[in-house]
Amino acid sequence: MKALIYTGPKAVEVQDVSAPQARPGAAEIEMTYCGVCGTDIGIFSGKHPRATAPLVLGHEFVGTIKTPASDKFAAGDRVVAYPLLSCGECHACRNGAPHVCASLRLIGIDQDGGMAETLWVDEDVLFKLPDTLGDRIGALVEPLAVVLRTLHRANFETMQSAVVMGAGPIGILTAIVLRHSGASNVLISDVDEARLKLCREMGFDAVDVKSEDLIQRTLEATNGDGADVVFECSGVASAAMDMTKLVRVGGTICLTSTHKVPHEVALIDVNFKEISVIGSRVYTKTEFGDAVTLAEQLSGELEKTITQIVPLSSADKVFEMIADPSLNTVKILVDCKA
Repeated sequence: MKALIYTGPKAVEVQDVSAPQARPGAAEIEMTYCGVCGTDIGIFSGKHPRATAPLVLGHEFVGTIKTPASDKFAAGDRVVAYPLLSCGECHACRNGAPHVCASLRLIGIDQDGGMAETLWVDEDVLFKLPDTLGDRIGALVEPLAVVLRTLHRANFETMQSAVVMGAGPIGILTAIVLRHSGASNVLISDVDEARLKLCREMGFDAVDVKSEDLIQRTLEATNGDGADVVFECSGVASAAMDMTKLVRVGGTICLTSTHKVPHEVALIDVNFKEISVIGSRVYTKTEFGDAVTLAEQLSGELEKTITQIVPLSSADKVFEMIADPSLNTVKILVDCKA
């Protein structure tokens, strides 16, 4: 079968490889689409601490069951997979939080993933897609689950104001879910003109931080108070410094992005404004299932974030595409049948 293989730092190849073998409790899935995400970019760069070559990339996938393992599913069922692999023994796992397992692993990072023609996946992590949910939107269920988790962690409430820092795929999905959840006002910031343009076309108040003062814009939008909740989705140093200025007294900052290196933070603001700073990591299995339902409700808006679809046969070009500013990529899907 064909698969996109990470072969080493800044090197991927579409290769003909042996099809994965059947195993008890797993269903054989014919892949349809697989999303490319920031984690895949990190693996490609050679900076991911766990991913080792050779590796089939991809953990945001949707496919059709070819060989079910039980009567829970039938051949032809369209499914998505909760890709987290937990140890079941650490403190987090013993206390109902396996999504933050001390030795958490993921399909597509620690074992072969979904940018391939077929994959065997344990049936107990599969979720059937409703007939009204298209395959392309199904490939967005995993990042949508990330967003659900971050809203839950922030204890976001209807009619609260929010600032989303970073208009990448997760940032834009966060803005979409915030609006769906009844936010009174959503500002989203970035430096990428094409992504800001897309946000404006979707009806969001988009702030170009190259030419506009996000702090001032936030204060103007909130009658001088600051936002109720700030979702930091960029992972950049400037955002870490600015985020405490954007939130109101007693407000919440939720770290949706992962800051891979230490950044300066104005901790005095955390004291003086009694800010709650919350971390968020991936999602629970329940939230993943809820994301399937939410994806069906938001399919029209989610579709707008998909900017390119690349056939598996030429998927070795996806990282060049992401790095090319002229292509205005937001979310790229790999068509695993092409």
